[in-house]
Amino acid sequence: MAGKKHERTASQEDVLKHPSTKRAKEIDGPDNPYDELLERISSPPSSGASAGDVKDGAAKPRNVLHWFRSKDLRADDNRALHAASQKAREGAGALLACFLFSPEDLEWHGTSPARVDFMLESLRLLQEQLEGLNIPLVQLTAEKRADKGETILGLVREHDVSHVFANIEYEVDELRRDLDLFERLGGEENGVQFVLHHDQTIVEPRTLTTGAGGPLKVFTPYHKAWLAEVSGDPSLLDTVPTPDANDKSVKSGDLKKLFGQPVPKVPESKQFPSTKDRDRIRKLWPAGHAAGMQRLREFLGDKVQTYAQNRSTPAADNSSRLSAYFSAGVISVREALGAARKTNGGSADFSQSGAEAGVASWVRELVFREFYRHMMAVTPHGSMNLPQNLKFDFVQWEADDEGWRKWCAGTTGVPFVDAGMRQLAAEAYMHNRLRMNVSSYLSRSLLLDYRRGERWFAETLVDWDLCNNTQGWEPSYTVFNPVAQAEKCDPRGEYIRKWVPELRDVEGKAVFDPYHRLSREEFDKLDYPPPHVDFKESKERCIQRYKQDMADADP
Repeated sequence: MAGKKHERTASQEDVLKHPSTKRAKEIDGPDNPYDELLERISSPPSSGASAGDVKDGAAKPRNVLHWFRSKDLRADDNRALHAASQKAREGAGALLACFLFSPEDLEWHGTSPARVDFMLESLRLLQEQLEGLNIPLVQLTAEKRADKGETILGLVREHDVSHVFANIEYEVDELRRDLDLFERLGGEENGVQFVLHHDQTIVEPRTLTTGAGGPLKVFTPYHKAWLAEVSGDPSLLDTVPTPDANDKSVKSGDLKKLFGQPVPKVPESKQFPSTKDRDRIRKLWPAGHAAGMQRLREFLGDKVQTYAQNRSTPAADNSSRLSAYFSAGVISVREALGAARKTNGGSADFSQSGAEAGVASWVRELVFREFYRHMMAVTPHGSMNLPQNLKFDFVQWEADDEGWRKWCAGTTGVPFVDAGMRQLAAEAYMHNRLRMNVSSYLSRSLLLDYRRGERWFAETLVDWDLCNNTQGWEPSYTVFNPVAQAEKCDPRGEYIRKWVPELRDVEGKAVFDPYHRLSREEFDKLDYPPPHVDFKESKERCIQRYKQDMADADP
């Protein structure tokens, strides 16, 4: 229910905290907050909350508030913001916007300095855009996580707000936050309408089902159903315009003080080690909607044609590098797919038979993002530091501190893994093929708890996203051979040589496994460590451990 809380880690040392598997089943079932939210949306009380596809009550609009979350930092194609703008036009008040900054949330989730900076820089640019439309973006701060609802309510009361609009977030804590706000806003004392919209996905989570009516839980049939849904109803890709401007008199009246408020300061724990580091990351990931759309145009104009053959080749750098923009909602997935549709000759058929190989392959990756949100709604315990397959919570993980330090530093002695970890340290980003390899190495070769790696990604990635990150780290029996993966995906060793300079002059295939492919004398000259574990032995250990610990597991 809305009032229930759970533990989540606050630091790397405390990263393994999570509820019991019994509690996870309750949250997936009778206590599912997403079910409760959908119920509130479909049956709004007469004085309270409603949803984007339901009439939001008869209350005549006064001032209308849009609440930006950390996943929809844009004025363009923002469904809740557009609806708020339309509602404001029905009354005599103004459209207001706010952003609620929660330092404790940053610690709670381990959010990286790169993501915090990208978010706040995008927020600053968004504020400038909105103020050009005479719309104030109020900067709120809730020092404690429990204060978020009361902080919003304070703004509502102070400025005579009749309606609050926002886009739905699908993680458990965020769902509970909104359920709590329903109670705060919709009581007799306030009677404020709380209107929620689906905005993060093209297809609403949990609406694609099996023939028996249950949720699709495997990606391939989900992808097939998604393609059919979108090609059958291209209007799903339609975007909405930016909000209408307020009258300029808003800037000189009672709301004058809401304009020009400073963007929240970065907490000390989330600051870059140096200005040089910050500027390097900002150059790699320029903030704001305009920068994201420019990157989208460049990808579709220059890279998408070769994406299908190069998407697993990290040295080619053929990815769109739009993940940070999607995770913060700086551009919308509808904008991206609308642009892909133009590239596809106007067709919304993104199947392999209906689109060029590069377009179809890239859209498939975007559908993964949708699938992860769908699955978070199906099994919400996934946002609570637990694996989707709860049997993996019974695995007895190793306590290999030296292996952990080597993995973080990119000094495992496995070149492909080390290259990925060093790219992460330098760019706050890692190619997706490497994400799969380094996660496999941590949780299967080193047999360390996958949650430690999941947290490390949160603490370092600019594109961290809870849905993507947790499900990307889902443990499995698949053990990647990092040498074979390197030979297949980095055949000339270019990626390894770029990120592991100790191996820059190693010739031929020895670069993939120098410890075993060079003489001991040649290897010792490299100043590169030997492998921390033997791959064959560690794979056998992993498979046996998984079988042993999960055989009789009863979540």
